[in-house]
Amino acid sequence: MSRSGPPSGPSSGPLPGPSSGPPPGPRFGTRLRSGFGVWGGLGPLLRLLILTQLAFNVGFFAVLPFLSDHLGGAIGMAGWLVGLVLGLRTFSQQGLFVVGGALADRYGVRPVVLAGCVLRIAGFTWLGFAERSWSVIGAVLLTGFAAALFSPAVESEVARQAVAREETGGGDRTGVLALFTMAGQAGAFAGPLLGALLLEVDFRTVCLAGSVIFVLVLAGHWWLLPQHIPGRTPTRGPGGVRGLLGNRRFLALCLAYGTYLLAYNQLYLAVPAEVERAAGSQAPLAWLFALSSLLVVTAQLPVTRWAAGRLDPRRSMTAGLVLLSAGFAVVAAARPAALTGAWGLAPVAGFVALLTLGQMLTAPAARAWVPDLAAPGRLGLYVGALSSVSGLIVLAGSAATGSLLDSGLPVALPWLVLAAIPLAATALLPRRRPASGAPR
Repeated sequence: MSRSGPPSGPSSGPLPGPSSGPPPGPRFGTRLRSGFGVWGGLGPLLRLLILTQLAFNVGFFAVLPFLSDHLGGAIGMAGWLVGLVLGLRTFSQQGLFVVGGALADRYGVRPVVLAGCVLRIAGFTWLGFAERSWSVIGAVLLTGFAAALFSPAVESEVARQAVAREETGGGDRTGVLALFTMAGQAGAFAGPLLGALLLEVDFRTVCLAGSVIFVLVLAGHWWLLPQHIPGRTPTRGPGGVRGLLGNRRFLALCLAYGTYLLAYNQLYLAVPAEVERAAGSQAPLAWLFALSSLLVVTAQLPVTRWAAGRLDPRRSMTAGLVLLSAGFAVVAAARPAALTGAWGLAPVAGFVALLTLGQMLTAPAARAWVPDLAAPGRLGLYVGALSSVSGLIVLAGSAATGSLLDSGLPVALPWLVLAAIPLAATALLPRRRPASGAPR
């Protein structure tokens, strides 16, 4: 496998070229089989990796949705500091994916995944007992770096396996990647519900439960993940980063994807604040996360099938970013009315639905683009770099967003500013794909 794949979510292969002519590689628009049909055709390794994504997200989302409330309430952090801590978490995860991806290229999947699980166990346990700002920040950084190890290793191998399967006539890679997305969202659906249940005890119990999940993941992968994966050879030697930094089309994709992640990160910052205002507590938050995950689990494959043959990667990402912008605009329009109760939660529920639909169009298209833009043998590096650039954008934007939400400006204005960001990102998308054999 000489190409490279995705970031903080699933990976994928090429999407269709411009509508004026056929794409140079396998079509994104080939008709997908159902999720069960795809699963039945997978080998043991791909099944293990897809179930890995499910388990990762159960443990992760049992904790993360409740972190901002814990930081602002039990720890007593100011809004800007909560935003900064959430941004640091994203940066230590997404921002350092490039490290985990490069290590997976160099040493293989198994040692990197196992090391990441150990660090996640330590990070969640530390977070459960952290009571001061510096201690919380240390635990959050460790928790994020753990994912920066195991996620790009798993995602790049899924992309490599999916492309190899496609090249041998096993089916379009997008079917595998959509199934990978669905597994992750199923975990994101179950995780907040588990976290909300355990939160009735306290936040420490939630964190320790997350640690236990990763202990089980560690044990399973120690036993089942192969030491040497056929077809994967270590990539050694310099040149990967230099080539990546010279790849302008890939960097443009990274910038556009980063703005999407900044918008998506508002699920953990702006949405909890709005739920607290409308409902008087964050109890409905778990159900909003469940709504998002349920939409992806039930609609990801139909949306992917609908987009197949209709939208090239640029148009798919453009449509997704516009939907993100529309979600923020819905809340901005309703916010001056200061509605509370069920009516007050309706706009933020609309925001979550539009954000999720935008995600279903934006994320798979971006991840499917990466293998066509990557250098030979650098799959993990490019998977990691997509998330690293995105992490930098989220780091810079999260503290600013926290301050914006606490600024005392007219209540609709912060949401209008947030609506403008994904809309502006559409101009960053690469304009054309190179012809077959052309330099990337």
